[in-house]
Amino acid sequence: MPAPPTPQPGRGATAPVELPPSVGDELAGWLAQDGAKTLGSLIDLFGEKSFALPFVLLLGVPALPLPPGGATHIMEVIAMLLALQLIVGARALWLPERWRRLELGGARRERFLAALMRMIRRLERLSRPRLRFLFNHRLSNIAFGLLALAGSLAAFLAPPFTGLDTLPSLAVVVLSLGVLLEDILLVLAAILLGAAGVTLEIVLGKAALSGIESLF
Repeated sequence: MPAPPTPQPGRGATAPVELPPSVGDELAGWLAQDGAKTLGSLIDLFGEKSFALPFVLLLGVPALPLPPGGATHIMEVIAMLLALQLIVGARALWLPERWRRLELGGARRERFLAALMRMIRRLERLSRPRLRFLFNHRLSNIAFGLLALAGSLAAFLAPPFTGLDTLPSLAVVVLSLGVLLEDILLVLAAILLGAAGVTLEIVLGKAALSGIESLF
């Protein structure tokens, strides 16, 4: 008696689609690898995505309500340099060797990285691709660079130890995640955060200046 024929999948059946790793998964994988976790190694590993990922880690320090454990101005200066390269259309990021050696991981930053990863995971759960055609072309990269430059500059100009750099920095982080996730709603939220941060800096700055002038 001949063996029964092997059942064949239906014509309408489709193979399961393997989803690409999320931003959080990619960052977690990079942080778990052996070797130095420097800005240069991040740029070398992630290629095209290296235009957006450094902003997440560089501006994530002042964006979180945690003691930074050191000066953040150097990170904001680096972010501004990267944003300028986006604006002029650089095909690959360039940084001085000294800045490429900037440590982004390690035991000293465990608390910061844990908080940053929680924020990234939370935003990824809320996000989905929206208006993807607006991303990944020359004009969108220029707009991304201009917004990242404005947010980084606002964070840099905030008076030290006031916390006024938090909103502009958070705006750049959310903006970068919006670009990576191709979600226009995250980009719009980042613009609102940045505008609120700049407004707060101006209002409180004027109030502080008026208070100082009243003393004389």
